[in-house]
Amino acid sequence: MTRDKLSFPFLRRLFCATALLATAACAVAQTPYPNKPVRVVVAFTAGGTTDILARAVTQQMSEKLGQPFVIDNKPGGGGNIGTEFVVRAPADGYTLIVNSVGPMAVNQTLYKSLPYDPLTDLVPVVQIADVPNVLVVNPAVPAKTLEEFIAYAKANPGKLNYGSTGIGTSSHLSSYMLGKRVGADMLHVPYKGANALNDLLAGRVQFMFATIPSVISHIKAGKLRAIAVSSQKRSRSLPDVPTVAEKGFADFSAGSWFGFFAPKGTPAPVIALLNKSVNDALPSLEAQMIREGADPVGGTPEQFGKFTRQEYEKWKAIVRESGATAE
Repeated sequence: MTRDKLSFPFLRRLFCATALLATAACAVAQTPYPNKPVRVVVAFTAGGTTDILARAVTQQMSEKLGQPFVIDNKPGGGGNIGTEFVVRAPADGYTLIVNSVGPMAVNQTLYKSLPYDPLTDLVPVVQIADVPNVLVVNPAVPAKTLEEFIAYAKANPGKLNYGSTGIGTSSHLSSYMLGKRVGADMLHVPYKGANALNDLLAGRVQFMFATIPSVISHIKAGKLRAIAVSSQKRSRSLPDVPTVAEKGFADFSAGSWFGFFAPKGTPAPVIALLNKSVNDALPSLEAQMIREGADPVGGTPEQFGKFTRQEYEKWKAIVRESGATAE
């Protein structure tokens, strides 16, 4: 059909169709986020520190943003299974992950090959909390201070067994770092999850570095003795327990941290909204989190991204030095 033969009705229909398409496109573009439930993956089992923190924060986010933020536990592979699931998810803001130091900063070195790079395939949203490890001993160990513990370990080479939540976890590497620094011969016994704590309480292993939330109730009940925390500053959850750093190991810093990440390509306005909602939620959760062993953090995506990259470099060196491998 040539231009001079275009009829007025045809032009009118063409104009209306174009206008309808433009209106629909604008409506889609202006649809507020979120307008449906948001899946929040936790790459570990329910009841662990990652899961507890994720549920506390997402409850606040659901109330603030008017849509359910639903926790989806996908454990396995040291956090790799859940992490890869989110890496492969659509970058639309409706699949997020609350992740931790292991999958984000340790596993790239611990595992010989990962089919993704968490530092580039995920984008940081906001750090939720810093959770120091605490060196705890079974009460049968005759040490109440770090100095006494080190002296006892050196006087009994090969007789102290330490548990961990798995090879290459911060629990394992914290103990490795301490033993290396003081020249003590101690045996590593890796476990899966809570089994390490159960054996520590039973006295089958003598000590471990554990996240504060997992052991704080046992410390308060006298079932475990807290010797030192692994962070540079004292934990607000255990203010009377000194740090390893202040006991003569100035650069000793090891522990867990937790935060939100999204698939690469998630729109910047969505990241900004999620960041704001978490930062807004943290003040109301502060007392609860400190009571349970976590120090709330917050901040910008840029700050969290810089921190994550620094943690990767730190743990890469430690994992290589230790010779730890998961494969």
